[in-house]
Amino acid sequence: MKQKTHTTNEVVLYARVSSKEQEREGYSIPSQKKLLTSYAQKHGHEIVKEFIDIETAKQSGRTYFNEMVQYLEGHTKVSTILCEKTDRLYRNFKDYVIIDDLDVTLIFVKEGSVLNKHSRSHEKFIHGIKVLMAKNYIDNLSEETRKGLLEKAEEGEFPALAPLGYRHDKVNKTIELDEQRAPIIRGMFELYAAGEYSIRGLQVYVTELGLTSRRGNPVMRSSIAEMLKNPFYYGDFIWAGKQYHGKHPPIIDRELFDRVQAMISSKNRTRESVHGFAYTGLLKCAECGFSITAEIKKDRYVYYHCTFDKGRCCGSYVREEELERQFGEIFKQFQFSEKVFNWTREALRLSQAEKAEFHNKAIEGFHARYLKLQNRIDQMYLDKLDGEIDEAFYRKYVKEWREDQNRLQRQIKEHQTADENYIEQGIKLIEIARNAYAFYQGKDQPIRAELIRFIFPNSNLRDGKIEPVFKPPFDIIWKLAQEARKYSSEQKKQTVEGLSTTGLVEHCRKASDYLSDLISSKRNQYFHFQIVLIALVALFVAALSFIVSTLP
Repeated sequence: MKQKTHTTNEVVLYARVSSKEQEREGYSIPSQKKLLTSYAQKHGHEIVKEFIDIETAKQSGRTYFNEMVQYLEGHTKVSTILCEKTDRLYRNFKDYVIIDDLDVTLIFVKEGSVLNKHSRSHEKFIHGIKVLMAKNYIDNLSEETRKGLLEKAEEGEFPALAPLGYRHDKVNKTIELDEQRAPIIRGMFELYAAGEYSIRGLQVYVTELGLTSRRGNPVMRSSIAEMLKNPFYYGDFIWAGKQYHGKHPPIIDRELFDRVQAMISSKNRTRESVHGFAYTGLLKCAECGFSITAEIKKDRYVYYHCTFDKGRCCGSYVREEELERQFGEIFKQFQFSEKVFNWTREALRLSQAEKAEFHNKAIEGFHARYLKLQNRIDQMYLDKLDGEIDEAFYRKYVKEWREDQNRLQRQIKEHQTADENYIEQGIKLIEIARNAYAFYQGKDQPIRAELIRFIFPNSNLRDGKIEPVFKPPFDIIWKLAQEARKYSSEQKKQTVEGLSTTGLVEHCRKASDYLSDLISSKRNQYFHFQIVLIALVALFVAALSFIVSTLP
C-alpha cells in the first residue's frame, strides 16, 4: 500500500448504528452525521466521502466499512477517518488491525481524541497496547484450524501438500505415488547412500533424467538436500514438531533412509561440533535462508557466517563479540521505566472483571447449545420408536449431533481449566523480559544462548546486523516496550499538564469499558485469544523459571 501523506484536510466520514440503537437519541445515523459534519466545518476538514453501516439482527456485516478500507488504500491523499467515538469504528479486535495497517489519523469527536502515529499523549500509549493485543489475537485466529489439522495428522493423514514424488487423489482424498517422479527419487536416495554423488552431482543427474518441480522447473540443490532428509519418503512425516506414521505409500524403506542420513552426517562434520560455538542454531541468513555457522580464524577469533548451501551469497562475516553486543542491545530494548510498567500492569488488571463476565456467559452459551442438541436427539429417538423415521436416518443425524456435543464439551473444558491468574502471569512475564538485559549481561555464553533461544530464536542476520524474530508473546512485549520508549522520549521533549498515574488509569478504565462492549457482542472466539495467551505465558514463565532455578 502506498504511504499516506497526512498533509491534506480531506477526510472520510464513518458512522455505524444497529437497529436497537436507532431508537436511542444520540445514536441514530442523522445524529452522528450532524455531529461529524459540524466538527468538520468548524475545523476546516473536507468530507470527501461518507460510509454508513446499518446493522440488523439478520445482517451484521459491515459492507461500507470494507469499502472505506479499500477507498483509503487507493487514495493516499485522504488520510483521516472522522468518527463519533471508538466503538462506532471498532466492532471487534480484527478491526483494530485493519485500521492500524492503514496508517491513518483517527478523530473521535465525542471523545475529543485524535490518534495517529505522531500522537503525543498517553491515550496513544493505551491505544497502542490495544492494537498490539489485537494483532496477537489475529495471529491466533487459526487455532481451531490448527487443531483440526493436528487431529488429521494423528490419524496418519498428511494435512498439507505432499512432497515431490507424490500426487493428491482429489476424488478419494488420498496421497498416491507419482509414477513418473517416484522411481527417479528412489534412485537419487540409492546413489547418495552409496557415496557416489554429491548434492550438486545429484542435481545434474536427476535433471538429465527429467525430474522437475511441480511448476516444471529444474529441482534446486537446496530442495534435493531437504528431500534426502524428509522421512515422508519412507512412510512417516513431521507435523507441528512431532513425527507421525502416515497412510501414504513409501518410495523407499527405512533402512535406505538411515544410510542416507549417515552419509549426510559424515559429509557435514565441521569444526563447529569440535568447538561447540555458542550461538549456532540461533540465526539464519536473511539473504538465502540457510543457517549461520561459525569458524575460528587465526586460531583465536570466532566468526559467524552463512553456510552458503545455495552457493556464495551476500552474507557477511561477523565477530562473535559483535554478535554478543547486538544480542545485548536487543535485550536492552525491552527495558522501560517503572512508571510505565505500573501503568501497563494497571491496564491489564482492568480487564479482569470483563474477562470473568465473558467467561460465565460463554459457559452458559455452551451448556444451552448442548441441551438443545440433546433435546433433538431425544425427540428423534421417539420418532424412531413411532416408526416415523428409519434406523439409517436416525443414526446419521445422531452421529452428527453427538460430534457437536463432544466439541462443545471440549470448549467447556477449555474455559473451565483456564488459569484465572493469567493477568498476574502476564505481569510476571513482562517483568522478566524487562529485566532480561541485566540477566543476559551477568551470565556466560551457554546461559545467554538459552535465553536467546526462549525469546527470539530463528532470527535473521543481514549485512552483519541481527533482525530479531520474537516468539509469542514476547513479540507483543517487544512492541509494548517500543511504545513505552517512544512515549518516554516524547515526555522528555514536552511537559504534559496534569499527567499522572491516576489520569492514565482513568483512560485505562475507558478502554476497559470499550473492551467490555466488545466482549458482550457474543463473539466467543475472543476467548480463544485468552486461552492461547494463557498457554504461551505459562510456557515461557515456566521455561525461564527453570533456567533461573538451574543457575548457581
